[in-house]
Amino acid sequence: MIAFVPEDRRGRRVLFTPGPLTTTRTVRDALRDDIGSWDNDCIALVSRIRTSLVDIAGGRDDLTCTPFQGSGSYAVEAVLGSAVPRDGGLLILVNGAYGQRMVYIAEALGLPHRVMRDPEYRPHDPAALDKTLAEDPEITHVACVHCETTTGLLNPIRELGLVVDKHRRRYIIDTISSFGAYPIAEADHITGTANKCIEGVPGFAFVISRRAAVEAAAGNARSLSLDLHGQWAHLEKTGQFRFTPPTHVLLAFEQALVEFQAEGGVEARAARYRDNHRVLNDGMTRLGFSPFIAPEHQSHIITAYRFPTDEFDFRSFYDRLRGQGFIIYPGKVTDADTFRIGNIGSIDRREIEALLAAIERVM
Repeated sequence: MIAFVPEDRRGRRVLFTPGPLTTTRTVRDALRDDIGSWDNDCIALVSRIRTSLVDIAGGRDDLTCTPFQGSGSYAVEAVLGSAVPRDGGLLILVNGAYGQRMVYIAEALGLPHRVMRDPEYRPHDPAALDKTLAEDPEITHVACVHCETTTGLLNPIRELGLVVDKHRRRYIIDTISSFGAYPIAEADHITGTANKCIEGVPGFAFVISRRAAVEAAAGNARSLSLDLHGQWAHLEKTGQFRFTPPTHVLLAFEQALVEFQAEGGVEARAARYRDNHRVLNDGMTRLGFSPFIAPEHQSHIITAYRFPTDEFDFRSFYDRLRGQGFIIYPGKVTDADTFRIGNIGSIDRREIEALLAAIERVM
């Protein structure tokens, strides 16, 4: 039986994960309605969502939004497979599993690419990027992850973007874990998903692009379903997804957007997440756990903690917490034993304090 049930939730568990995550009852209730994909109500719904996402990204007139069915990785694959032309070259910055996933995508699509790799505990260095771009004129596009969900590491996307702009290359940012909780740097394309910091449910992802950049992607796609320009052009012409949209998920997402704005947008959501992270980290430190990432590079999205001893049994730890209604994440760090706790979703310090009490009990 769950040890702590906030009054605005009905779920049996509280998720301390980077998505899917804990949602409000009102977001889940929005899934109960049915809507036709060709109906004017659905077309208007998609239009409102696209406009709202552009507004969150800065609201500039030169930005446009393209939603896709599927998880955040679908949006990343759509961008990489569509933005890079046949005669282009992609540079992928990697310091975690999600940067590495871009490498796997590039390999699967046959994209010409090279990799600039950093340790999982260290942000990317703009000076190193500057040197790489100066030495290799065949690179046309640079892709990186903002918040590396492997660890919670934040990369300096603004500074990296200035270097990309200096060399007149195209810039792609995976903001899947950070969109809605951090101000977003300018880029040709950024990617996000419904079930992260906007606090919707899984089922669709999105790309926010400079209009000129998405127009330049025409004819580049290596996929039919994940053709960024094809999906965008169809939306612009008809207001509809090219293929069956996740209608119930879209309804829930619009409710999540209403709640996002009611809370106060990016600034207020970030403040709640920062407080979550502070309470969590103070408590975990008191209980003997050390964060993997240095404080100056740590996000307020998710935190990786080192195993406290060599004998620590994560599976037992996880199962005991799960038995009390708390779901955390295993680690993904390559050469260190870690597990992860998310600070996002419809949770606040009440849930964080309840989790810490549960951890103290199971330890």
